Amino acid sequence: MNERPLQEPTLLLLTALADEPRHGYGLIQEIDAISQGRVRMRTGTLYGALDRLVQQGLIRVEREEVVDGRARKVYALAEAGRDVLAAEAERLRAVVAEAERRLAARRAQAIRPKGALA
Repeated sequence: MNERPLQEPTLLLLTALADEPRHGYGLIQEIDAISQGRVRMRTGTLYGALDRLVQQGLIRVEREEVVDGRARKVYALAEAGRDVLAAEAERLRAVVAEAERRLAARRAQAIRPKGALA
């Protein structure tokens, strides 16, 4: 599917859409929550990314609404986006598992008494 790791903004956008469709401001709020305030997506960056992801077929415009006289789009995760997100989640799980394995091995090595057999 996608051989390259996702850039963090793309990962966060796809994750924010994984459970339900959202409009732009809702996505900004959700990304803030997912990243625990670490990532603050600006409006211009958001809409550029949304346009790119729609063109790539990873997300789709689910509907357009008029709220307080202003048009807004509601975005949803497309099936291809769900597949890419699932593959990225699996890739990240594998990296985390390897990091944990290596850290555990290092800890075990650090607490082993000198002269003890491995």
